[in-house]
Amino acid sequence: MTQPFKLRTATASDLDALNRVIEAAVMTWQLPERIKRLSLPSYRYTEVDLAHLQIVVSVDVKGQILGVVSWEPADKRDCPPGKTGLLLYGLYVDPAAQGKGIGSTLLDAAITAARNANADGLLVKAQADAVDFFARRGLQALPIEDQTRHYSNRMWKTMPVEKAANN
Repeated sequence: MTQPFKLRTATASDLDALNRVIEAAVMTWQLPERIKRLSLPSYRYTEVDLAHLQIVVSVDVKGQILGVVSWEPADKRDCPPGKTGLLLYGLYVDPAAQGKGIGSTLLDAAITAARNANADGLLVKAQADAVDFFARRGLQALPIEDQTRHYSNRMWKTMPVEKAANN
C-alpha cells in the first residue's frame, strides 16, 4: 500500500504552512499555555533557516503540509564522546494527521541523512512529550555529563556499521 503522503524539501513558499503545522503541534504539548505562546516564535522557521538547515515536509496528495522535519550537523560537544552526528532540529506533525506514520517517515528521512553524511548517529533533543515516540523508534537516552550544556532529554540513534561484502 502506498502512503497517502510524500516527502520533499521545503521551500520559502512553504514557510507559512509549515509554521502553522509547528504551531498546532506545539500547542498540544503538556506545558502551560503561556509558556507555549511565549516560546512559539523560537520554533518558527524563516528563510534564514532554509539556508542553514535541511528542512523536509510531508505533503498529502493535495500538497497540504502534514509534517516537518529538519536537521543540521550536531556540535561534537553534544554528541557521545568521540562521535559525530546530525542534530534533529525539529520534528512536527499536524495533530489531525498524527498516528498515520508521518512522524516515523520524517524521522527515517533524518536517519537516512545521518547515514548518508557518514555520521556516527542522529542526536535528538526531545521535548518531554516526544521521548516515548523516539524511544519506540530505537533512540536511547544519553547521560547528562555537562549540566550547563546537555539538554535533559538528549537521545541518540547509532548508525549501523555497513559490513563489507565477503569475497
